[in-house]
Amino acid sequence: MQETIKNPFTNHLRSLNRNHLVQCLETIQDLIVVSLCIGLFSVMVIQLRAMFYSLLPPLDFKAVTSDILFLLILVELFRLLIIYLQEQRVSIGVAVEVSIVSVLREVIVRGVLEASLNQILAACAFLLVMAILLVVRVWLPPTFNGIDPEQRFSIRNKKFATDKSSEFTDNWSFQNNDGHH
Repeated sequence: MQETIKNPFTNHLRSLNRNHLVQCLETIQDLIVVSLCIGLFSVMVIQLRAMFYSLLPPLDFKAVTSDILFLLILVELFRLLIIYLQEQRVSIGVAVEVSIVSVLREVIVRGVLEASLNQILAACAFLLVMAILLVVRVWLPPTFNGIDPEQRFSIRNKKFATDKSSEFTDNWSFQNNDGHH
């Protein structure tokens, strides 16, 4: 312990090594995400080609609908990866949207009449939880410095709250000046 106090150069060197290691790991992580983006883009092109082939006669409506929804899921996943690369965070809103579309795709492909009651109730409960999460995420504080995905909503709510508090203060002071308690 006393060595670290006596030798500030060693502390600085350890800090530089730690920072360099973190930067290297973040670069490797970004490369992994970029490779995922390239792979996902390739899968989207293959799926698009398969979707156009499914449009040829005889037309299978379930297959076309399934292909379109699957392509939308892939697009949303791609968007999630792009947001991660840009902001170094996972967007809760996009992740929840992907989950909702995935569940709806399964319900549409299987058909509501073919699914059991337990599966339908589970899907409904899951969709309800995802909808609640979409609403609640607006009030969650930002997890990273400088990143507030719902900044406009936060500003609007703060303005509304200050307007209401000033209105309350004005009414209270008016009543006190009038002699009413």
